[in-house]
Amino acid sequence: MPGDSQMPEKKLTALAVELGNTLHALQWQMAVAESCTGGWLSKVITDISGSSRWFDRGFVTYSNTSKTDMLGVSEAILQLHGAVSLATATAMANGALQYSRADLTVAITGIAGPGGGTLEKPVGTVWFAWARRDGKLETAQHLFQGDRNAIRQQAVNTALEGLLKCSR
Repeated sequence: MPGDSQMPEKKLTALAVELGNTLHALQWQMAVAESCTGGWLSKVITDISGSSRWFDRGFVTYSNTSKTDMLGVSEAILQLHGAVSLATATAMANGALQYSRADLTVAITGIAGPGGGTLEKPVGTVWFAWARRDGKLETAQHLFQGDRNAIRQQAVNTALEGLLKCSR
């Protein structure tokens, strides 16, 4: 929840378990492309025993170079829109589909702080893109509150909730 800096890890785990059950029933695989969360979403997912049945891979693409090298995000997108943008999140999600066996992906790119924010993109700005192999795409921008840890935790929660929504 936005503003909830003490979101229990149990809630994240419960969401990941529900997601895993849903994906396993659909016989779908998923992949994640993480920037500002630095692998936290992948950790929450892989903490679940048996997640290898539905979790294909995670890309931690913290630098712009890694976004280009690992996910095929064009340098033009990064220069024109910046790493924290709708265009970059969408390219990351689509790249994760292209470079995995996933049926469903999520991309997370944002500014967790405490520095790095601007007037246009303040600390707490996070973009998400959820992409499915069948072409469905959902995107969202959030402005989370709190310290670095709280912003990242809220981003993981939002990513899981969006994955569940997009798996239906």
